[in-house]
Amino acid sequence: MKKDACFYLGKIVKKYSFKGELLAKLDTDEPELYANLDAIFIDLRGNLVPFFIESSQLHKSDLLRIKFEDVDSENDAEALLKSDLYLPLNLLPNLEGNKFYFHEVIGFTITDQNFGEVGIITSINDSTAQALFVIDRNGTEILIPMNDEFIIKVDRAHKTIEVNTPKGLIDLYID
Repeated sequence: MKKDACFYLGKIVKKYSFKGELLAKLDTDEPELYANLDAIFIDLRGNLVPFFIESSQLHKSDLLRIKFEDVDSENDAEALLKSDLYLPLNLLPNLEGNKFYFHEVIGFTITDQNFGEVGIITSINDSTAQALFVIDRNGTEILIPMNDEFIIKVDRAHKTIEVNTPKGLIDLYID
């Protein structure tokens, strides 16, 4: 399985018991959706390796306590520490309304209520304090904060996102 066919679920953060159990920090608002998985992909030296889950349960807020098949000792568990966890994209729950996954809106057209058509979303920059739409407008890069107050409508059928940005924000990139 390739990473581009998967989504990042979280990271193994520490050992839980001497029997090979591990705690994973999940990168999700709904950890309960992932409490009863049968298998998961673990990134080991750049390769996604499937691991079958013997048992799992939520452990405090966003941690998942996992016991993998064939991981039966502290040493086995130690080898998996700090590894990233992935699942196939088809296991993502469908979102509706103005909620969306970052990968889902790449290629969508952004239209601003004040400005008109802005351009095409080429990526999402989530390395800043606020995630940003990275938009290509005829070779010019425009950044718009992914602020819930700015996003008016996500139209999956027409692959458009309507926003209402502060007056002059888009002009900063064009003038």
